Amino acid sequence: MNILITHANIYTVNPAQPRASAIAIANNRILAVGSDQDIEAIRLPHAAHVNLNGGFVLPGFIDAHMHLLFTGLSMQRVDVFEVKSIYEAVERVHTRAAQTPPGQWILGNGWAQTSWGSDEFPTAAELDEATRDHPVALSAKSGHAMWLNSLALQRADITAGVPDPEAGQIVRDASGQPTGTLLENAMSLVSPVIPLPTPQQAEDATVEAMHAMNRRGLTGVHCMDGEGGIESFRTYQRLRQEDRLTLRIVKQLPVSALDAAIRAGIRSGLGDNWLRIGGIKVFADGALGPRTAAMIEPYEGEPMNRGISTTEREELFETVLTSNTNGLATFIHAIGDRANHDVLDAFELSRRQAPPGAPPLRNRIEHAQIVHPSDIRRFAELDVIASMQPIHATQDMHMADAHWGRRSATAYCFRSLRDTGARLAFGSDSPVESFDPLVGIHAAVTRQRTDGTPGPEGWYPEQRLDIVDAIHAYTYGAAYAGGMEREVGSLLAGKLADLVVLSKDLTTIPPGELLSAQVERVMLNGNWLEP
Repeated sequence: MNILITHANIYTVNPAQPRASAIAIANNRILAVGSDQDIEAIRLPHAAHVNLNGGFVLPGFIDAHMHLLFTGLSMQRVDVFEVKSIYEAVERVHTRAAQTPPGQWILGNGWAQTSWGSDEFPTAAELDEATRDHPVALSAKSGHAMWLNSLALQRADITAGVPDPEAGQIVRDASGQPTGTLLENAMSLVSPVIPLPTPQQAEDATVEAMHAMNRRGLTGVHCMDGEGGIESFRTYQRLRQEDRLTLRIVKQLPVSALDAAIRAGIRSGLGDNWLRIGGIKVFADGALGPRTAAMIEPYEGEPMNRGISTTEREELFETVLTSNTNGLATFIHAIGDRANHDVLDAFELSRRQAPPGAPPLRNRIEHAQIVHPSDIRRFAELDVIASMQPIHATQDMHMADAHWGRRSATAYCFRSLRDTGARLAFGSDSPVESFDPLVGIHAAVTRQRTDGTPGPEGWYPEQRLDIVDAIHAYTYGAAYAGGMEREVGSLLAGKLADLVVLSKDLTTIPPGELLSAQVERVMLNGNWLEP
């Protein structure tokens, strides 16, 4: 389909031509970008003329870190996000239990004990108040803890005699009995007994999530599916074969698949413009919520707790070196300052040992939530991409202050990383947080929650970004991080025609108005998507 778009207010994210008013599209690619006069002079057969009446146009947003299939499944499960008390969470499970045949699993996600004003983890006894006839498993908002009821513990055969797995913890009472919360790798103890979605259920959930994301202006995502990554990859491949993808997907493979990927000769970039391999996903530590992020110094008020290194330093070095040597970039989850330091060391070692002439790989740290001041400059020096989620800063700020204290000055340090030359790629970590890019941009620019908390200046305001930097991180920066900057991420001739039309010019309105902007239209691959 040929389209001539005119009378638009276009921010191209192309420094050579940052502004324009019109675009010519031939089939699925941009033919030209320029003035109304320039574009109207182009003669394209059977071209549709679209007058946007001043609508603000950006490249399609790309979420550089999310869990696509899990987001779709979460839409169908018990939602305990943002509940204000444990009693409300239990009541929501009770409501679902009344609609569910006895014996069937009830799954949900989103709880955070800090939202209830407590640092204590919830217990099976409390969840038993909702139902004793259904096994229940609720994932924490962070994805690094799971809350089970007694029947679920029984189904998984988790008893006092079961030892903690490596890099995991079964939370226990004073007598050694499991209380009902599993941390980090301990969650693997229950995974085998939780039924997987059928292929059709997985496809339906993914399609539902994609359409919801399209409505928020997203045209691409980078999927970080952890140990479930192979099954979700199969789902995405089936949807690709059926021509049902409405997002461009850069998919990470779990580290457990590394040897198989090497034997098959898979390298970063394998695939097409709809579905491609990004690299290998590795976990270096836990998360802030359950206080398992690996820290150099102990957590505030917990002198014996420095978090959990889910991959030990030496193993981390070996994994990065093996992956990079075989042409696979590594995408490493690192929250705490110790984890970030160790990952940067691993990347530095890999660079030193790379054979002469080896093509550079786009290694990334996922989250980089708190970085020691001496490590900030190393992102740029080692050309490590900081794949971050601005909304984590505003949603986690109270936990960060409580558990990291003054160290939070270098938590979610967008500005410091940008000023030292680091490449930023922004995402949401959905379903952990909202996948709406405007919410993420607002958080990056204001360091405030959507309700204005903590005040006009925001949380550690010296780390606020300019709006153009935030837009760049959600467009070109994310495209670069996925190895797709030649195809998407900015609006210029030759690139794929992915764009979003907004009701307001994000570059000129006050930051406080960012959340009032509406997505009016979305184009993917040269076609307008249905609202």
